Amino acid sequence: MALNLRIAPFLVLAFLLASSLEAKELLIVAHRGANHLAPENTIAATQKCVDLGVDYVEIDVRTSKDGVMYILHDKTLDRTTNGSGEIKERSSEYIEQLDAGSWFGSEFADQRVPRLKPYLRQFKGKVKIYFDVKAADLAELLALVHEAGFARDCFFWFSKDEQARELRALDRHIPLKMNAVDVAGLRRVMDYNPQIIEYRLEHLTPEFIAFCREHDLRLMAHALGEGFETKYQEIIDSAADMVNLDRADEMIERLK
Repeated sequence: MALNLRIAPFLVLAFLLASSLEAKELLIVAHRGANHLAPENTIAATQKCVDLGVDYVEIDVRTSKDGVMYILHDKTLDRTTNGSGEIKERSSEYIEQLDAGSWFGSEFADQRVPRLKPYLRQFKGKVKIYFDVKAADLAELLALVHEAGFARDCFFWFSKDEQARELRALDRHIPLKMNAVDVAGLRRVMDYNPQIIEYRLEHLTPEFIAFCREHDLRLMAHALGEGFETKYQEIIDSAADMVNLDRADEMIERLK
């Protein structure tokens, strides 16, 4: 049956309007898990993210005295557990007896400092991982990531460029995030073959966006810390492909 030419333009207009009203696809990266709903870097904080439908969970990787990789942000155990001392000076036997949740709330007294290997096994297929590598043998960590099936469901970041250089010497293709504040910084980090660029809103210029689009780099907005919720709508309305934040539930509500 032939389409009525009088109504065809209206159908096209309706289609375009519907497309413009679709929710933006903005990937959510939850900093240390849902850290305002459960104790950071714990199984509980990650499960909250899974329940919310978060895309990536950011975790910090450190290593015990006997070479076991754990998820912990600080150098020491003091702030987020009932233990003490630097994690690199403590055995896995000591670490795994610690309460890593009561500091946040008594209902989380069962939480422990997670071992990385079983953690990855538990959450495979449920959420992707952002590895903030604090202290770990990179070859061993990469082997674990590949073994656990996360090589395509993760990205890495390092606070020091020499660690990113080491990663690229071991694996040229596993996703890597680098930070930049301007186009000159973007050109510099291209040597590391990044896939994601993290930036602050004030640095998002048309030139910055154009460079990232030309080089197929995902833009990840930095939105960490108290009070950043007031910027969430600005991030949604911007060119951001991803956002690294603390309050994933609030951003998800805005995106509905």
